[in-house]
Amino acid sequence: MARKRSRTAVLKRQREVKKSEKQALKREKREFRKEAPGHEAVATRDDLAGYGFITDETEEPNESENGSKR
Repeated sequence: MARKRSRTAVLKRQREVKKSEKQALKREKREFRKEAPGHEAVATRDDLAGYGFITDETEEPNESENGSKR
């Protein structure tokens, strides 16, 4: 005779299956978004310059202008 499973064991297994299916669906959606046309992971310098984030001049802080510490 087959062993009878308790109700809690069956419910636990159902929860585990549902959780794993949800994780698999999220993975599939993430992969689909990565493969979507127009998706780029990194902006180019031209992209940043177009938005005004990059200027041609490099501005480096100069310690002598900020005041010297003695």
